Amino acid sequence: MFTGLIEELGVVEGLTPEGEGKILTVRCKKVLEGVKKGDSIAINGACQTVVQWSETSFSVFVSKVTLSVTTLGNFTPGRIVNLERALTLSSRLGGHIVQGHVDFKAKVKSLSRDYRGLEVDIAVPQKEMKYIVPKGSIAVDGISLTVVSVEESGFKLYLIPETLENTNIKTWKAGDDVNIETDILARYVESILKFSSYHGDDEMAIERDNQLLKKLAENGFL
Repeated sequence: MFTGLIEELGVVEGLTPEGEGKILTVRCKKVLEGVKKGDSIAINGACQTVVQWSETSFSVFVSKVTLSVTTLGNFTPGRIVNLERALTLSSRLGGHIVQGHVDFKAKVKSLSRDYRGLEVDIAVPQKEMKYIVPKGSIAVDGISLTVVSVEESGFKLYLIPETLENTNIKTWKAGDDVNIETDILARYVESILKFSSYHGDDEMAIERDNQLLKKLAENGFL
């Protein structure tokens, strides 16, 4: 589990085929402190397991499933990536609960700078839009962010200078793919409603679920 607060910017050293997956090596410094085999590190929001490390870098095995869902398979040497180690029991949860399980890839549609920060439009597959709500939390390339507004086929972000300085957002350009993890609460709500136990003639259960939907809508979750 992660917070979406990026600890360090790493640099891709290499991505080489290994069976049905690939070995990804990232040069870094801070996240290597106390690292050991089997540790979890989120790379652009994708939770990966350390298989090798040195004084200047670590390597992970990226499975074919991860390659298909995330942007990791398209990395080239020199690419700047967001890094975050898994939470410990003493960690502060300063962002939001991020699992490191990328749901889908989205595309940077446009970027617009002003004197304070950067507005970014993200285009999202239509079927995924139900999980995104205005003022809700979302992880983009592993960064805990707040959705400013939602449109028919995407959403807007506004990034302050602090976020731009400490993440790879400063390298984004229109047309880039980014990893998206939606708020886990939305997934749980969907599952609860999908597998509701009532039958068609169970009026009390139907009314219960209607009230749940009403409450969720009133609080901005639907």
